[in-house]
Amino acid sequence: MTAIRIVRRSDLPPDEAWRRLTDWERHGAYVPFTRTVIETAPPTHAGTVFTARTGVGRLTVDDRMEVTLWRPPSGDAGGLVRLDKRGRAVRGWAELEVHPAPAGGSRLLWREELRLRGLPRVLDPVVAAAGHLLFARVLDRLLR
Repeated sequence: MTAIRIVRRSDLPPDEAWRRLTDWERHGAYVPFTRTVIETAPPTHAGTVFTARTGVGRLTVDDRMEVTLWRPPSGDAGGLVRLDKRGRAVRGWAELEVHPAPAGGSRLLWREELRLRGLPRVLDPVVAAAGHLLFARVLDRLLR
């Protein structure tokens, strides 16, 4: 498994940072050649399923995810959402956290472990580096 960890600080209050971070369709807008298909009626909750479909034409990879933990921030308590990746090509999990920052705003943490089927483990460092760059870009744009 490839491990990815990204930390960011935002001036946004925790509830707004959470709203942006968990807007699944916007995630797809910031990943090249990707669109997100929500398969469950809103609002997001444990059990919500969606797929990030990346590719061109028939050459696509589906990253199918299920929300297995949904705990929005409340007062001084941070928020945590866990996504289990259940696709044929992409497996693993992601956890996204939003916490109130001591000086105001929010502190965000994106942790992810993923495995791309068919890729040898020797390529894990390459996948980790690419994943870190991609997810950091997505996180930064979601928070703008």
